[in-house]
Amino acid sequence: MVVHVTTQGSRVIREGRHLLVKKEDATYHTLFPYKLEQLVLFGNVQLTPQALKLLLRENIDTVFMRLDGRYQGRLASVEQKNVFLRKRQFLLTDDAPFCLKTAKALIHGKVANMATVAQRIARTRNNQEASRLASTIKEADRMIETVETIATLRGVEGNATAQYFSAFRIGLDRDYDFTRRVRRPPTDPVNSVLSLMYTFLINRVYAAVRLAGLDPYPGVLHALDYGRHSLPLDLVEEFRPIIADTLTLSLFNLGVLKKGDFYLQSIVAEQYTQPDGSDPISSALNDPLGRMNLTEDGDELFDLPEQSLEDSLTEEVRNDGGKLPVKVYPDAFKRILQAFERKMTTEFYHPIAEQKMTYAEALVFQARLYRRVVEGEAAQYRPLLIK
Repeated sequence: MVVHVTTQGSRVIREGRHLLVKKEDATYHTLFPYKLEQLVLFGNVQLTPQALKLLLRENIDTVFMRLDGRYQGRLASVEQKNVFLRKRQFLLTDDAPFCLKTAKALIHGKVANMATVAQRIARTRNNQEASRLASTIKEADRMIETVETIATLRGVEGNATAQYFSAFRIGLDRDYDFTRRVRRPPTDPVNSVLSLMYTFLINRVYAAVRLAGLDPYPGVLHALDYGRHSLPLDLVEEFRPIIADTLTLSLFNLGVLKKGDFYLQSIVAEQYTQPDGSDPISSALNDPLGRMNLTEDGDELFDLPEQSLEDSLTEEVRNDGGKLPVKVYPDAFKRILQAFERKMTTEFYHPIAEQKMTYAEALVFQARLYRRVVEGEAAQYRPLLIK
């Protein structure tokens, strides 16, 4: 279970064998450590020394975020004991053929999933331009097998992603000033939500990597660098289109998020009022655009610190033009967070595992599959693909 604490001014305290989330005399949540996989604290949330000791003793991944979703840090738990696995990971970073082969599989997963999302947009919008862009992305996917260096592979991925976000724009029902992926800071509502989604997702992939017993620093696609968690950045790529991008489209297209939910730093925007009697998040999660489907023609159609997790490939353009950042109001932020967590608990049929599992479980499954490749138990990494 993953718990997010967003109530400002609250405290996480220890009471016996469990934790309480309290504000003044009111108790908001009771947390049982044996059920808790990750605790994420947003903004002004205090952690008492006794609670901290319990979290460390139970090895619960505890993450600290700013209220706007920017990653700040996490409690350092006990290091993994399998030093031979960690040594193997670092040795493989110097194995150029292994890195290239595995990086190709990771980028194939991302590009193939981007092509599928673009195809869904073309079908639902009956748009020829989106169809053309999907074909271009597919062509880039076919080029992956022929590349001979990681640098060339990054170039292929970057070109495909530029085409993808052009199709992504077509998938939006209304104009939200989105033209391309921009970060640090995001300059429109859509980029603001994408940054949040990527933050949440990379954080969950980091936790999956640790659950799989892997060291998060050595990867194959993102090179070793000071303070960079390269492996989560590698493994998140195939999940960006599946989880973050499709959910972002659904939240905007189904009216869960509107322009009034966002503001510039110096401008006050109108507040959003949710219609009575509706559950827009459920509609977003059931939107055909983001649903897993294994039949080709089925009827179901953050920005993080540079030295930590957010070091993406070439699909993101830094906002160096001095534009003011677009931020989300706290009420809308909670809806985004709630939608993401409900998405992570959605079940689908995993074709590699040949069984049903949630998206959260799929992250751990893929991390463990990567570990099998590192240990030589599997010949190659197989990404999760949607159809």
